Amino acid sequence: MINLNQYEVLTFDCYGTLIDWEKGVLEALQPVLQSHKIQLSEKEILEWFARFESSLEQGEYRKYKDVLRGVVQKFGEQFGFTPSSGELNALADSIKNWQPFADTVEALKRLKQRFKLAIISNVDDDLFAFSAKHLQVEFDEVVTAQQVQSYKPSVQNFQVAIARLAEIGIPSEKILHVACSVYHDIVPANSLGLSTVWVNRRLGQEGSGAALPAQGKPDLEVPDLKSLAAKINF
Repeated sequence: MINLNQYEVLTFDCYGTLIDWEKGVLEALQPVLQSHKIQLSEKEILEWFARFESSLEQGEYRKYKDVLRGVVQKFGEQFGFTPSSGELNALADSIKNWQPFADTVEALKRLKQRFKLAIISNVDDDLFAFSAKHLQVEFDEVVTAQQVQSYKPSVQNFQVAIARLAEIGIPSEKILHVACSVYHDIVPANSLGLSTVWVNRRLGQEGSGAALPAQGKPDLEVPDLKSLAAKINF
């Protein structure tokens, strides 16, 4: 068990950890698939999303809006339909409506009393701005894929965050990274020597959802942010 009170800043993945992205993805994609008479389970939709998204985030950087358009395009290619322009934008346009998990906002406000809070997210700046309003706390640092021009699990995203926090006097050993995706976050953060908390929001569910499966060794596993906040001595 790690001593959570030794850290000065909590860095968070946003989508899947703070914001319920799987619900958002499903609510955006299910009407598109149904309109083309494609019958897929929620588990299948999320797993195809994970494959398509990760493949589109490889190679030359493109904005996350374009990644999401590409995901819809790939669903069309895979299942034999041509998405309309509105359908191509369905995922990107829906992000502004994606909501935090029920425990997120209260836990963030509580954690803010004890720690600096930062974001390391695979997103565009303007898309995160929508989510920031829902999260209702002021973050001390925000690192997006758009700023770094790469997507997690690239270590570059974490290196930029570490460098920015160092500029305000926080060394890497005082950073605790909190995330739901082993693939996007726990593995690369661990490779840089960062301490990590795995927020296992899929506890009891089959599969790895909207992220590719991966094996990692977080320092702590919790089912939600409320459980993490409860472990802190305020």
